[in-house]
Amino acid sequence: MRVTDFAVNMPGGESRHLAEYAGKVLLIVNVASRCGFTPQYTGLEALYRKYQGQGFEILAFPCNQFGAQEPGDAAEIASFCSLNYDVTFPLFAKVEVNGPGTDPLYAYLKRARTGIFGTGRIKWNFTKFLVDRSGNVVERFAPTTKPEAIEAAIARLL
Repeated sequence: MRVTDFAVNMPGGESRHLAEYAGKVLLIVNVASRCGFTPQYTGLEALYRKYQGQGFEILAFPCNQFGAQEPGDAAEIASFCSLNYDVTFPLFAKVEVNGPGTDPLYAYLKRARTGIFGTGRIKWNFTKFLVDRSGNVVERFAPTTKPEAIEAAIARLL
């Protein structure tokens, strides 16, 4: 199984098959608008603009499971990201990344790359998963890891 085998929901409810991203390097991130890590949108957008032309994509999944830091609906989230951080990478439908309602993509990501001490749980918003061009999860980065700190890992895969 690979990341590109999954389908995910868009904010309007339609489904998007991640096979559309086959052959690209992906950074999959659970995001939130009212989090101490929210300013990472700036670094994520910078990476996206720098490397998108080389086959890099960021897939952002809003999540309200950590301190209720993403309470808005899809339109509010998109507006916040656009107005405050000029985000141009895709924002998908809000997901759950832990617990019984875990999105299937996130269940797979957590199995593919566990966190510190082997735990699969996502600890907080802005956990990042780096996926190679073949759809394999190659690295997991903690919420505290700033986007600029993972640039070299992205560049290696491109």
